[in-house]
Amino acid sequence: MKPSLSLRVSQHLALTPQLQQSIRLLQLSTLELAQEVEQMLDENPFLERTVDDAPLDEPVAPPSDEGGRRAEDATPSGAADADWTGDEGQNDAQMPDIAAPTDWDGDTDIPGDDREWGSDAPASVGSGSGDGDEADAADLAHGHESLADHLERQALALRLSELDMAALRFLIGSLNDDGYLDEPLESLAASLADTGDPEQLDELVHRLTVALRLLQSLDPAGVGARGLAECLALQLQALDREEEGDPEVIQAALCICRQPLDLLARRDVRRLAQACAASDDLTRAAMALIARLEPRPGRRFADVERNVIVPDVIVRKIGRGAQQSFSVRLNPDVMPRLRVHDVYANALRGGSKGDGHQALQARLQEARWFIKNIQQRFDTILRVSSAIVERQKNFFVHGELAMRPLVLREIADELGLHESTISRVTTAKYMATPQGTFELKYFFGSGLGTETGGSASSTAVRALIRQFVAAEDPHKPLSDGQIADMLKEQGIECARRTVAKYREALKIAPANLRKAL
Repeated sequence: MKPSLSLRVSQHLALTPQLQQSIRLLQLSTLELAQEVEQMLDENPFLERTVDDAPLDEPVAPPSDEGGRRAEDATPSGAADADWTGDEGQNDAQMPDIAAPTDWDGDTDIPGDDREWGSDAPASVGSGSGDGDEADAADLAHGHESLADHLERQALALRLSELDMAALRFLIGSLNDDGYLDEPLESLAASLADTGDPEQLDELVHRLTVALRLLQSLDPAGVGARGLAECLALQLQALDREEEGDPEVIQAALCICRQPLDLLARRDVRRLAQACAASDDLTRAAMALIARLEPRPGRRFADVERNVIVPDVIVRKIGRGAQQSFSVRLNPDVMPRLRVHDVYANALRGGSKGDGHQALQARLQEARWFIKNIQQRFDTILRVSSAIVERQKNFFVHGELAMRPLVLREIADELGLHESTISRVTTAKYMATPQGTFELKYFFGSGLGTETGGSASSTAVRALIRQFVAAEDPHKPLSDGQIADMLKEQGIECARRTVAKYREALKIAPANLRKAL
């Protein structure tokens, strides 16, 4: 085979470091972005956080008629002069929405004022009255008493010996978040025993058994249980001691808890009544009492801080009636206010070019690109959110029954972005609206055919199913087939299996269990 030279022209995707960082920042949640910013502030000396007193109320225009196509309508405060390449001049077939220079040698300056971005955003959003009466949700969650602290505070009043107190505290530390004791006492005793001495092991088991009885006598009732049946029984015994409720019903409920729990889950009144030698009415009353018990005693002591959602976008209603519109703005609380350190940058610009000059110049350029990429992240989030609000305007006015079908490709085609970018933007990003706080993905859903040839959103269909079930006769609950027929009367073609799938997603019990309830 004779060697030869040939010339070939081809296109390929080159992910520069800037493009990779931009993609990674775009898919981060608010918490992950804050951690990324803190890490970059620690590593890069040219990057600093700005703090100034900016006004809280900034005029924000409602979404444009073009669905957020104009870049100036989607630019956050403090970024109007930045050289932003959003949706034009893109020739990348895979990522047409993220622009990055092909060469980065550490010496090229980025045009535009990129030293500071987001500085007009306030550091925090306080109460409008300024009286400080409203506490921050995260502060309230942080000050919440844990289950272990609650139990140890009660243990101090028991006046136990040193060994019994140590055993009780050991069991308290072994509880899970729901207040259950997962491991058996023998396993816990074996983990404490120094050797395999049977006498020492038996002594530890005895100590832990006594401590478990003490633990199960503390508040909340049911704590320290080793299973759901024991948890329910402990709560019923507490009701019996406090003489709350009918003793006959409580005894029947205790008998039901000793039966297989699948009978209770299926609400098999006949078999439970036979097993407990009780009448059907007494069995139903006992089951109703069990339904009011708490299956997870540690629920109210859970760390609620992890459930606090900080929205990335805030939607507000403007005007009334036919003139009603909605403004979309970024939440200033989640926007990091960063800039390039002027002192270090000027010192580097005026210094001599030694051995470390090139490395420092690269760090300076890295800081500038980090600010640019964060700016691009929020610009994209705002553009996508504005397009969603424009498409789902009926939802913000009338609720989820007015939700229209929407897929990622529609927003991607409207904004000139790639579908994968829309997916990254709508993941773990939240929008605060007059209807509540929702993840951006909530506004996307498939469509079901209608008699008129149009389509209805699956979210609206689920809302209709919930509405039908809420209005049904408790003695004659609607079956999935009946709900499908009712949807057909509304002009929505929905099969029975689809109704069952939506019902299970809404955590609605089937008709036979709803009738028992």
